[in-house]
Amino acid sequence: MKALSQLLFDTRPVAKRRRRGGCDIPTSAVHLEFLMHRVSSVWKESPRKEEGALGGGAITNWQQNLAKGNNNHHSNSKNDLQLLRYSWERSHKVWPAITMFLFVFTVCLIMIPELLDSVSLEARRSADLVAGSVQPGEQDSVRLMISELSRSSVLDVAPEITHGAVRGVQGLAGTGLQDDVQKDILLPPSGADLNPLQLSAAIQIYVYELPRKFNEDWLVDKRCSNHLFAAEVAIHRNLLSSPLRTLNPDEADFFFLPVYVSCKFSPKTGFPSIGHAPRTIHSAVSLVSSAMPYWNRSKGSDHIFVATHDFGACFHSMEDMAMEQGIPGFMRNSIILQTFGETTWHPCQDVENIQIPPYISPLDIAPYMLPPEEQKRNIFAFFRGKMEIHPKNYSGRMYSRGVRTAIYHRYGRNKLFYLKRQRAEGYQAELLRSIFCLCPLGWAPWSPRIVESVVFGCVPVIIADNIALPYSHAVDWNAISLKVREIDVPRLAKILLHVAATNLSVIQKNLWKEENRQALLFLEPLRIGDATWHLLDLLSRKIGRSHATRSPRALLNTEI
Repeated sequence: MKALSQLLFDTRPVAKRRRRGGCDIPTSAVHLEFLMHRVSSVWKESPRKEEGALGGGAITNWQQNLAKGNNNHHSNSKNDLQLLRYSWERSHKVWPAITMFLFVFTVCLIMIPELLDSVSLEARRSADLVAGSVQPGEQDSVRLMISELSRSSVLDVAPEITHGAVRGVQGLAGTGLQDDVQKDILLPPSGADLNPLQLSAAIQIYVYELPRKFNEDWLVDKRCSNHLFAAEVAIHRNLLSSPLRTLNPDEADFFFLPVYVSCKFSPKTGFPSIGHAPRTIHSAVSLVSSAMPYWNRSKGSDHIFVATHDFGACFHSMEDMAMEQGIPGFMRNSIILQTFGETTWHPCQDVENIQIPPYISPLDIAPYMLPPEEQKRNIFAFFRGKMEIHPKNYSGRMYSRGVRTAIYHRYGRNKLFYLKRQRAEGYQAELLRSIFCLCPLGWAPWSPRIVESVVFGCVPVIIADNIALPYSHAVDWNAISLKVREIDVPRLAKILLHVAATNLSVIQKNLWKEENRQALLFLEPLRIGDATWHLLDLLSRKIGRSHATRSPRALLNTEI
C-alpha cells in the first residue's frame, strides 16, 4: 500500500521520479492483481466516462493489451500502473490547490476568534464612549458610526458587540440618537420582524407540552372553557397560535405551563373546586424540571402560571384561609397571571404578577353588540346575583362583607333599582338596557360584572374597597366607571342621581370606545389591543427576568 500511495500522490514530474528495474514503483503481485481488477471493472462499466477523463489513446492501448490475452503478468501490471500514473499526472495540478486551501482554512480558524475579540472590544469601547460623551455637535459623526456598525455582518455572530451597542443606546437617551441606533443596529439587516405584535419589547415564549391530563382532558366539560376562571384556557390557546411562540426552548424569554386547575367543578355547588390546584401544578413543575433544564436554571423566575381564582395563587375562596395558606413556595419566584388585585399590600399578591380581567366569552356577547344609538336604556341601576337576606356567618366571615345584603335591604323596593337575587335567561339583555350596573364584591373584591358592564356599555359602579383594576395602564377606569366606598352604600342612590344629572354622558362616551371593550376580552385568535395582547405587553416589560440573551431588543430592555 505504501507503493500505491507513492504512485497516486507523488506530484513530481516523471523525469524527476526515481525509477527501479524498468518499473516506476515496485509492488507485490497481490497489489497489482487487486489494482488491475478495480481498473478493469470501472472501465468496463463506463468506458465513455473514463475515455473523457484519461484520453482515448490510453484506453485503446489498455484494451488492446487485454484483447491479446497477454499472459505475462508482470508486463500487464507494468502497463496498468503506467496508465494509472498517467491519469494522475494529468490532474497533478489539483493537489497544490487543495494544499493551499487547507493552509488558508487552518489560518482562518486560528485568526478569526482573535479578530472577533478585537472587534467586540472596540465595539464595547465605542459604545461606552457614545454613552458618556455624545455632545450636540457630535451627533452627525455618531450617526455615521451607527451606520457603519449596521452594515457590519459581525453583529450577527458576536453577541458581545450587540451587548456593547446596547450599552451605548442606554446612554443615548435624550440625545435624539436612540431611535437611530434601534433602527440601524438592533433591527437585523434582513428586515425580519422581531416584534410582530408591537409590544414594549420583543419576546419569545415556549409553551410546555404537558400530558393531556393537565389540560385538554378537562375540556370534555364545556364549562371549563366558558366560565369566569376560563382565562387559563383562552391564554393557552392564544399562545399556541401566537407569533411569539417558539418551539426552541433555548430561544425563549419566558416559559408557560398550561395547567387547567379551575375545571374541577363541585357537584354540590357547581362552582370550580380549587383545593387540588397546588398539588396539580407542583406535579407539572416536577415533570418539566426533571425532563428539561430551564426551570432549574432560573429557579422558575422566567416561568408563567395562570391563577384566575378569588385570591390568585393562594388557591382558597375565603380570604383569611387564603392568607394563612399563602402562595405555594415553589411558585413564589415565578410570574402569576391573576384576576385578584388590591391597591394595598396583600400576601396573595406578594409575588411577581400581572393582573388580568376575568373571562367573558366573546361568542356569548356577540349577538348583543349594538351601536350606542340603538341601545334603549330604561333600567337606572341594575344587579342580578347572590344577595343574602339573612347573611350566614362562616366562622366570623360574612359573604361580601355584608355589602350585597345592605344593598338589597336598602334598595330592594326602590323603583330606581332593578335587583334580582338569581341569575336567569336574558341577563345580557338586561345589561344592555341598564344605565348603571352595580359591581359589589363577593368573597374577593373583583367580579366578572365589571367586565360585563364595560362590554355591554353599562357604567360599572364598583363597590369594593382597595380593589385594583386590570390593565389600568391602558384603561382609564376613572373615566369609564364609578367607585363607591362600602361605607357609602346608604348614599348610593344620591350618588348615582348626581352623576346622571352632571357627567353621565361624558362617562358613557368614554365607556363606549371600542378599545376599552377589546382590552378586557380574550379574543381568539388574539388581536393587538385585546386582553391577551395587553398581558403579553406587560410581560415584555419584565424582560429583565429572561435568561435568554438571543435578542438585541431583549438586551435593550435589560439593565446592564
